[in-house]
Amino acid sequence: MNWFQKALMVCSGGNIHILRKTPSEWNKFSGIGGIVLFTAVFASLSAGYALFTVFDNYFAAVGFGILWGLMIFNLDRYIVSSIKKTGTWWNQILMTIPRLLLAGFLGIIISKPLELKIFEKEVNKQLNTIIQRNKTELQKEINGRILQQSGPFETEKKQISDKIASYQKSYDSASVELEKEILGKQSGLTSGKVGFGSNAKRKAQLKEQRLKDLENFQKLSAPRLTYLDKEISKVYTNIEKERGKTEKFEDKYNGFAARLQALDELGKNSAIIATAAAFIMGLFITLEISPVLIKLISSIGPYDYLLEKTENDFRLYSKEKIEKGNAETDFRIEDFKRKFPK
Repeated sequence: MNWFQKALMVCSGGNIHILRKTPSEWNKFSGIGGIVLFTAVFASLSAGYALFTVFDNYFAAVGFGILWGLMIFNLDRYIVSSIKKTGTWWNQILMTIPRLLLAGFLGIIISKPLELKIFEKEVNKQLNTIIQRNKTELQKEINGRILQQSGPFETEKKQISDKIASYQKSYDSASVELEKEILGKQSGLTSGKVGFGSNAKRKAQLKEQRLKDLENFQKLSAPRLTYLDKEISKVYTNIEKERGKTEKFEDKYNGFAARLQALDELGKNSAIIATAAAFIMGLFITLEISPVLIKLISSIGPYDYLLEKTENDFRLYSKEKIEKGNAETDFRIEDFKRKFPK
């Protein structure tokens, strides 16, 4: 047994002292240990990449990745070592089912970040699509809020503008009628006589009055229009500032959860990517549960017999010690009763 083989057998969770006595089992336990070791390595890479997308820090990613890999290594090692090839086949299956479920769940956890890395280019492209879609939705929301907040001011401003236009139209109409009267153009409202007669003077007075009405209303409504313009400008300024902050946040929408969303949308939009992602997940689930399955389907070997014998010897030794202790205690009690009878 060389050092590398010994290290793999330690990874498998096997008892080295018993394995030294069963050379025929070395290859099996080395294979199991290799799978456990490589699963831990993949778990480290997976967790490191996942944490890097969250904190964007290499030291934190490496440190957490190693810690996560060690935890997965220890958990896998325990899962494999806890499977005993004793009892009936049905009992072994019942014992293995929860371990298979746990191993499968770990396989899913390990595979997801690695899927994100494998499809990184496609995920980045989909992230840009999501960001643009979010910005479009944000713009719609902003337009709605602008309409809601500036609506009353815009309505009042339009009412004032319509009133000014009405005064302007009346003034223009009076100007046209005066010109027709002076030129002697015949109409229902003119006399048809050329010159500045009595009708022309009356129309000139009407024109002057309508001009005064227009100027007075413009003068009275000017402060109100200025106020309305300022309020509308405030609404646009405040919402634009908020949109600027939100767009900066949207541009940084590339965290772990965002990438998972992008990968999910890619799977829904592309059957090829969905199939590839399913195969990758299946690969890691298979890798994770394979040591458990190997232990389950393999026949009972010398290691299992020696392990069972060792555990049974310990049980007998423990039982013997307990029985001996009980007997000594009973003897002391009886001796005490003889020496000190009631």
